[in-house]
Amino acid sequence: MRAVIADPSAPAALRLAEVPEPAPGPSQVLIDVRHASLNYGDLNDARSGRVPPGAVLGSDVAGVVARAAADGSGPAVGARVVALAAGAFAQRCAVEVGALAEVPPSVDLAQAAALPVAGVAALRALRAAGPALGKRVLVTGASGGVGRFAVQLAARAGAHVIASVGSAARGAGLAGAGADQVVVGLDGVDQPVDVVLDNVGGPQLVAAWGLLAPGGSLQSIGWTSGQPAVFPPYSTVGPPKSLTSFLIEGAASAELATLVQLVAQGRLAVDVGWRGPWEQVAEAAEALRGRRVDGKAVMDVRPAAD
Repeated sequence: MRAVIADPSAPAALRLAEVPEPAPGPSQVLIDVRHASLNYGDLNDARSGRVPPGAVLGSDVAGVVARAAADGSGPAVGARVVALAAGAFAQRCAVEVGALAEVPPSVDLAQAAALPVAGVAALRALRAAGPALGKRVLVTGASGGVGRFAVQLAARAGAHVIASVGSAARGAGLAGAGADQVVVGLDGVDQPVDVVLDNVGGPQLVAAWGLLAPGGSLQSIGWTSGQPAVFPPYSTVGPPKSLTSFLIEGAASAELATLVQLVAQGRLAVDVGWRGPWEQVAEAAEALRGRRVDGKAVMDVRPAAD
């Protein structure tokens, strides 16, 4: 079958190639992939060596169950599903039952493919920060995949949401998504915030820490700036507040089911800023790395021959 693999010699450190078919374990289903979504983490995996050269990349996948789990768990053949799984950028993918959710007919599979990494990260980080009702929540990198989901979820939880973006143009649509205030960088944020969901890292993370109120929580979700964060002396000495590192771990089926239902109910919008055939994966990667994608980048995967 064909798949997108890590290749340090390729322009974007990834390319399409032929790879062996996956061999599902007893608690795994085999998915015929229809759509996959690209994340910054996938680009970093390809360049950093976390995914070795020749290995299949990707985490976000949506498609149709081609083979049910041998142990009898999970959805039946023909079910439409979305999953968070390693090796998602392939024509077929083996996925643990605990890492997927069924997708109702009313939800486009291309939209569902955009949910796993970004949606689960936004949902879990917001929950980890505690109840949001009445709190001031700052979302940095708000124009990206995680950021746009975080703005919507925080607004629906009753927070006063401040969306931070890199330019005025990148803030388009965020007020309609639930942001009470849209700022460039942190300009105009002149009052303390209770929660920071940070996707940028670097100097902006340091500045956001300085805005955090006593008892507040900063969730470090991503680091798209690629810059170091240097804290001035004594900036971490004072009233208690927390900076928490973030990583998606464990079964994600419950969160995926929640996100899919919110989309089905019209309560969560999926913003796709780039969509095209997966043969254009290098183009999608460069657009994402160049911050030219508002929301998610979704690839249409050509099904494998029967």
